[in-house]
Amino acid sequence: MTTDILEINNFVVLIEQSNDTKTTFEKCALDDQVIGFSFYGSGNVEIDIHFGNQKKVVKNSSGIATSFYGNKKVEFIHKISCKKPLQSVSIFTTLKNLNKLPKEEKEIYISHLNLLLNPKDDYVEGPFFYMTAEMQNAVSKIFKTNYTGTLRKLFLQSQITELLAHFFAYLSKDKKETIKTSEKEKLFKAKDIISNNIATPPTLNELSKMIGLNNNKLKKNFKELFGVPVFKYLQNERLDKAHELLQNSEMNIQEVSWFVGYESVSSFSNAFLKKFGFRPSEVNK
Repeated sequence: MTTDILEINNFVVLIEQSNDTKTTFEKCALDDQVIGFSFYGSGNVEIDIHFGNQKKVVKNSSGIATSFYGNKKVEFIHKISCKKPLQSVSIFTTLKNLNKLPKEEKEIYISHLNLLLNPKDDYVEGPFFYMTAEMQNAVSKIFKTNYTGTLRKLFLQSQITELLAHFFAYLSKDKKETIKTSEKEKLFKAKDIISNNIATPPTLNELSKMIGLNNNKLKKNFKELFGVPVFKYLQNERLDKAHELLQNSEMNIQEVSWFVGYESVSSFSNAFLKKFGFRPSEVNK
């Protein structure tokens, strides 16, 4: 488990990743009255929340966005599954800090998170939903950036601001959901299957049977939920993995192209150029 802790505009940001081979447990507590937001790019996390004589169990999985209020009397025990790599972004701020925000910005929080700003208990749950394509993209960029030092902090600051903006934009819109929550769960399962099998992915027919959705719903709703068609998502995953391998491994271009599922090195090179703006041979080690 690795945790990157940053302070951005008086907000504390935790960027967490885990590829552990066994289930792990993390215990944490709060040192103030805190509003928290968590965005799960991937993973399965079960959280036991203890406050007073009460206990809540919350299960968060890939694609979930959550929010809550908690104070010093709350204890969290995270059970992090080893079955899925964890990638999560958590953003915390105190009630004191929110009161210092500019009037227009503060009104956004008051409008959408009034129950959290005026809590009736030591722990209060806020909005909980599957992330939009825009939120997923912001989270993805946080974990895929190669920036370091001051540039990285500047980049992350922009992405955290974007993430919160998309969160509140979702709460502001008319909630006429076209995809049922049960279907979203299946679509995230499809996304995980593709990500874990980029070299030899199932066909659309096979994938639809694996998740229990018909072909048409899979194609239509996948694009709506993730912002790209199934094939485009697969291609992006292949090219992102290829970039990572070219930069961080000793594999040559042909080995990388085969590893991510391309049979032709020229096709791989052209697709890589179109996505990143440079050839695989130009990736800096």
